[in-house]
Amino acid sequence: MREMFAGSLNVSTLGPLLALIIASIFFATQSPRFLTGTNLSLVVQQVMVVGTLAIGQTIVILTAGIDLSNGAVMAFGTIVMTRFAVDFGFPPIVAIVAGLAVCALFGVLNGTLVTSLQLPPFIVTLGTLNIAFAMTHIFSGEKTVSNLPDILIFFGNTFKIGETAITYGTVLMVLLFLVTWFILRQTAVGRHVYALGNNAEAARLTGINTRRLLVIVYSVAGLVYGIAGMLLVARTEVGDPQAGQTDNLDSITAVVLGGTSLFGGRGSVIGTLVGALIVGIFRNGLQLMGVLAIYQVLITGVLVILAVAVDQLARRRQK
Repeated sequence: MREMFAGSLNVSTLGPLLALIIASIFFATQSPRFLTGTNLSLVVQQVMVVGTLAIGQTIVILTAGIDLSNGAVMAFGTIVMTRFAVDFGFPPIVAIVAGLAVCALFGVLNGTLVTSLQLPPFIVTLGTLNIAFAMTHIFSGEKTVSNLPDILIFFGNTFKIGETAITYGTVLMVLLFLVTWFILRQTAVGRHVYALGNNAEAARLTGINTRRLLVIVYSVAGLVYGIAGMLLVARTEVGDPQAGQTDNLDSITAVVLGGTSLFGGRGSVIGTLVGALIVGIFRNGLQLMGVLAIYQVLITGVLVILAVAVDQLARRRQK
């Protein structure tokens, strides 16, 4: 197991991890509250939803694709879950399954359009972003759904380690990262995903059914967006039609900061977790320092440009 983890900590992951450690040391010197268990638990809770979305985004980007629709699809899934449970009286489990299913179906739609019509993922997911956004507002009637049953908000509950409260949603997010990492690194399907992102034609010539693999990747990503929606509902305890409007860009930010190449075929989902934590650490640390929120966005933008520039330089050196 040690060798497996060591293999995943390549240069593209170690760089972001080093940045995370340096940022943590800096903010610890600026605020005595930063390194407390309560604050660090809050940081993880704040990145829980975007981090989970970024898992799906990572496997899509590893195939040299991109998914702009994930935030809107997640929001639609949350409205389906909450309305089915509260307004239509379905059992909560059925409502959750329905929400996960519609998100997975959006993934199937994305994958089918990308492979069957040979359309760029950027265009396809831009279209489905607008479709999911419109369906969210039509189906919700622009109303927030509240008074959710306990099962829907289970992952917002906490347990304690010492004095630090940990949410079950945080545990689920970490488990999803570990399972995805294992599949990508230790299974044939995971290796095929990397091969597809490196060179789609070469992957096809080696016998990989690249079209079927792409549909599977987008479908699984859609299902993960549904799980992110479930975590969002648990954290906010409402179904909000306004949710998720910038989460697509935040998830791409986490993936890029984590060292995954936007050109596909290179990167690690563990790096994505580090990238999500970098964003969370910066926003939390700057907030503790009293820096205005708009400057937090500005610094995040600078970090993204730096990460993409480093990736581009690394690609040029490889040629």
